[in-house]
Amino acid sequence: MAESKKDIRGIKQDDLITFFEEIGEKKFRAKQVYEWLWAKGANSFEEMTNLSQKTREILSEHFCFNDISVDEQQFSSDRTIKTRFKMHDGELIEGVLIPTSSRITACVSSQSGCSLSCKFCATGYMDLKRNLTAGEIYSQVVAIKEQADEHYGQNLSNIVYMGMGEPLLNYKNVLESIRHITSPQGLGMSPKRITVSTAGIAKMIKKLGDDDVKFNLALSLHAANDEKRSKMMPINDSNSLEVLTEALQYFYDKTGTRITLEYIVFDNFNDNIEDAEELYQFAKRVPTKVNIIEYNPIEFNDLMNARKDKFEAFVNHLDSKNLIVNVRRSRGKDIDAACGQLTVKKEA
Repeated sequence: MAESKKDIRGIKQDDLITFFEEIGEKKFRAKQVYEWLWAKGANSFEEMTNLSQKTREILSEHFCFNDISVDEQQFSSDRTIKTRFKMHDGELIEGVLIPTSSRITACVSSQSGCSLSCKFCATGYMDLKRNLTAGEIYSQVVAIKEQADEHYGQNLSNIVYMGMGEPLLNYKNVLESIRHITSPQGLGMSPKRITVSTAGIAKMIKKLGDDDVKFNLALSLHAANDEKRSKMMPINDSNSLEVLTEALQYFYDKTGTRITLEYIVFDNFNDNIEDAEELYQFAKRVPTKVNIIEYNPIEFNDLMNARKDKFEAFVNHLDSKNLIVNVRRSRGKDIDAACGQLTVKKEA
């Protein structure tokens, strides 16, 4: 029965070896299947042309592809492409292709919905539906990689786990997806081209250090005092700045990787020089760089970007402290594809 079939992308290679031995096939067939799954991005057994028709039929009897499919695409005036993906159970997620003059970036989701309720993020106003599997995350990357080639004739250069959901609350599947993306037997991308962004789950940040991950880590900060941050990000109530500082230092000591702090400057909330100084005092405690991000309005709140003069004064204060500061301008705002705007709207 179809219900009893296992998702082929959820099967470990050793288990595939056992499967092939049990049906009287050579165990190297498992390696061939894995190459089709993770290096070539196959999404059907019929594509596995170096397997006999009989072997493909046996695989089809026991396994299935719980893959994602493109449900809708939107194209921005700045060449950003937002894709709504439908998963095998009907749940919807969004992923974004972000092209610039220097790179082609895939922004991928790790959950359908989110449980953290950050005030500035549209996904936070959705209910959490479920975690994505490693295969579903990987399939987003493959689909966006194909878009980059089809529309712009370029290879995917970077991946950011900054789409829908909190990656560190789907820890196992996120790391498994990165393993396949970076493996020579998978997509072969450098882990230094991958950034995982978290709202700040301290114990999981420490686990990243224990697991000696090679990818980059970004902390969604947005205020460097607990009272303000808790108003914007309820997760701060259980993961205070002091606790996060300890976790970030632990991560750095284990991995040697500088952490990126992400900070949106909101009008009349965190846009004063005092706020900039608090950010500096926080940033200097751990080797970091700071990305100042433009706010992208959503329908669920009345937050606004800081005024231009206050924004510039804020950035200038950080620059005067010799911090590494980058100002990131939004891409894809006209199609609600920019940072914080991803959500799945209910059909009318």
